[in-house]
Amino acid sequence: MSLYVFPPGEDPGPSFSGLLRLVQPAAAPLERSGSGGLEIRHATTIVALRYGAGVVMAGDRRATEGVSIAHRSIEKVFAADRYSAVAIAGAAGPAIEMVRLFQTQLEHYEKVEGTALSLEGKANQLSQMVRGHLPMAMQGLAVVPLFAGWDVARGCGRIFTYDVTGGRYEETDFHATGSGGRDAKTTVKLGFHDDMSRDEAVELAVDALFQAADEDAATGGPDPVRGIYPIVATVDVTGFSRLGDPEVAERFAAVAERRASSTRRGASQVGADWPGSDGGSDQP
Repeated sequence: MSLYVFPPGEDPGPSFSGLLRLVQPAAAPLERSGSGGLEIRHATTIVALRYGAGVVMAGDRRATEGVSIAHRSIEKVFAADRYSAVAIAGAAGPAIEMVRLFQTQLEHYEKVEGTALSLEGKANQLSQMVRGHLPMAMQGLAVVPLFAGWDVARGCGRIFTYDVTGGRYEETDFHATGSGGRDAKTTVKLGFHDDMSRDEAVELAVDALFQAADEDAATGGPDPVRGIYPIVATVDVTGFSRLGDPEVAERFAAVAERRASSTRRGASQVGADWPGSDGGSDQP
């Protein structure tokens, strides 16, 4: 296998997408396309939050086409490399393509340069990909990723968010996006505190998806009948780790039981306070 040699000024360097455009244009990412009125599959709710020793990232499994459920077990949370994770919301096809290219780009950079990118460098690389996708976003195929990982140099977890123009923003503690992002973010905001343990952070992320699914039709909750559960992963000093479905199912069961108990207590209190009940009287 021969190596490609490029004249000065045309060498793509560590850019894998740039290399593709030079040596195999047909395989390079599309720069312009339109939906043409087609129903496009969309990925919905994703959430990330920091805890004392790392970050948790989670996403539901539902993809929608308009008002229909297109897929019940799509994956929205991926390992970008050993120490980082990326989650997707928006047009599912272009989003998954962007993730695959991002994963390859990080591996290609490390092979060419002999060292891995810093976490901030990875966030910048993803920002460039989102910005390159802007023509498609302007035609209805927007992709809004969420990026998080363990910063080896700083020794802490960090979270980065993006807009469709490629703008990159670092979040201090947590973020959620997608159609159920507002409800998920509100749940995390109410339950978040500094120096959370891994278990507390995982349970809060699960609770956030549970509440988002309760309010947003495009967000899928746990599906015990089919054995489908949202994806939950952590990134810490040991690297990326995806939780197994049995642990996620157990977390959801605990959240559901807690919510059910709260509802029963609320109903009992209302009954006790109702005039004419044992706990009150309608007599003056």
